[in-house]
Amino acid sequence: MNAHAPSGPLRLGFVGSGFIAHFHLRALQAVRDVTIAGVQSRSAERREAFARAADEAGLGPCRAFASLKEMAASGEVDAIWILSPNDTRLAVMRDIAEAVAAGAPVRAVACEKPLARTLAEAREMLKLAEEAGLAHGYLENQVFSTAVLRGKEIVWKRAVPNTGRPYLARAAEEHAGPHEPWFWQGDKQGGGVLSDMMCHSVEVARFLLTPPGEGRGALRPVSASATVANLKWTRSRYAEELKERMGVDFLKRPVEDFARGIITLEDANGETAVIESTTSWAYVGAGLRIQLELLGPEYSMEFSSLSTGLKVFMSRAIAGDAGEDLIEKQNSEQGLMPVVEDEAGIYGYTDENRHMVDCFRKGLTPIETFADGVAVMEMLMALYKSAETGRTVSFPDPELETFVPAVARPA
Repeated sequence: MNAHAPSGPLRLGFVGSGFIAHFHLRALQAVRDVTIAGVQSRSAERREAFARAADEAGLGPCRAFASLKEMAASGEVDAIWILSPNDTRLAVMRDIAEAVAAGAPVRAVACEKPLARTLAEAREMLKLAEEAGLAHGYLENQVFSTAVLRGKEIVWKRAVPNTGRPYLARAAEEHAGPHEPWFWQGDKQGGGVLSDMMCHSVEVARFLLTPPGEGRGALRPVSASATVANLKWTRSRYAEELKERMGVDFLKRPVEDFARGIITLEDANGETAVIESTTSWAYVGAGLRIQLELLGPEYSMEFSSLSTGLKVFMSRAIAGDAGEDLIEKQNSEQGLMPVVEDEAGIYGYTDENRHMVDCFRKGLTPIETFADGVAVMEMLMALYKSAETGRTVSFPDPELETFVPAVARPA
């Protein structure tokens, strides 16, 4: 951890100006002692637009940079948020490390989930951050969801001392498909829905099962088993729609749109805990659906993102343009619709950014670091290997160090 944390506002530099960058922009409006001082992305038009949006949100002045190394060396940013596509993240981290070695005054780096496409890439991300002396945080928003934080606090404070630790965490996340073409391309994204969404599920489940104040290393992974399938997007009608809308020939290089995984863990006393996860891009409902459960000897907790307190109804007489003004991945503009009134807060982006900013300013270690991103990637690669081989994978497995999922391998 760098000892020279800034005493004033933490000045962030964003790498990436797409959908997730704008989600973080919304979240940061509720965080103190922070500015978005710079943004760099491949599209000049999008980075200029993002800089204007940051200024309008009161988080600027934000400067659009043509290159990452220029932004890092400018002296205008203290920490960098890596929010670019998965296939760029390792190259971005290498550039940051080189810039710091050359004297760039960057103190910290945070990376959006997943940390990389493979375990080997994830380990290099961690190594580069450590060798550069950078504080590092893994941006896994579901761990910071308001429901997750409050639910875990209650369960571990009131229930666990009386009857024992929780033993089963279920996590499910589903929607109708990603926003950008690269998500649908296995070589760029690193896989399909298992990579894209189960990274959330296994880590939030592991967090719920871990005692407060302890690192996720308190639970040792024992085994992993998984099943994947193509349920919707390889059907000709939907593959054609995807090709027309995204320019992706999904029938030529499909990736899984459904995944189910089981991870067995063990604590220091030899007690078993289980993560059960399902994810899909084949769900058609109001929009993004996240369902979480935690079960113990005499208790349970549950959360569903679509069980909102606020709902609106719109009849057939009301017509409008398609949008996502009610809920992320919104699928309809009519009928009885749940409304997530504060998506950035409920999904965890606000507290995630508040935590990272606070830790980086005060020289503290975040509860989610690149080391956790590496652990997540090891679990994901074990699940992919299990799905490919049809067998349960036991930890540790040396083959995972160089494993690349079939859908992500070169054609």
